[in-house]
Amino acid sequence: MAMVDVSDKAEIFREATATGIIKLKPETIKLIKAGEIAKGDPLFTAKIAGVLAAKKTSGLIPLCHPLPLTNVQLDVRVLDEASVEVTALVKAKAQTGVEMEALTAVAVGLLTVWDMTKQYEKDAAGQYPSTALERIKVVRKVKQPVQKT
Repeated sequence: MAMVDVSDKAEIFREATATGIIKLKPETIKLIKAGEIAKGDPLFTAKIAGVLAAKKTSGLIPLCHPLPLTNVQLDVRVLDEASVEVTALVKAKAQTGVEMEALTAVAVGLLTVWDMTKQYEKDAAGQYPSTALERIKVVRKVKQPVQKT
């Protein structure tokens, strides 16, 4: 087992966009919209968590290369009456892609929303019958030679 050897690959512009959804109870979505989540604003906190996660991807995924990220942006929004969507855009000038960083940012953003809303999502038995992470995927990938000036 080894990391992929990218020594001979040129450094080029890389970009990836990933997205995912967390399904929540409609009552929880109402609390988010009203700013009444006891732990604070899960949408804002998920943005911060996603940026931090993107920067730590190589420390979480064993064979993932550490990359010099040049930009990480997260959009976290209530999608409908029962879901929140997290979208991450990650950029770098590197020898390998940034898809894993974008996916990690989305996953951790979604997990942050779950953590901050879990007290409202549990049923009487302490279970999460309706809470679910869904459709975490890369929706766009870009590779372009770096423009020399």
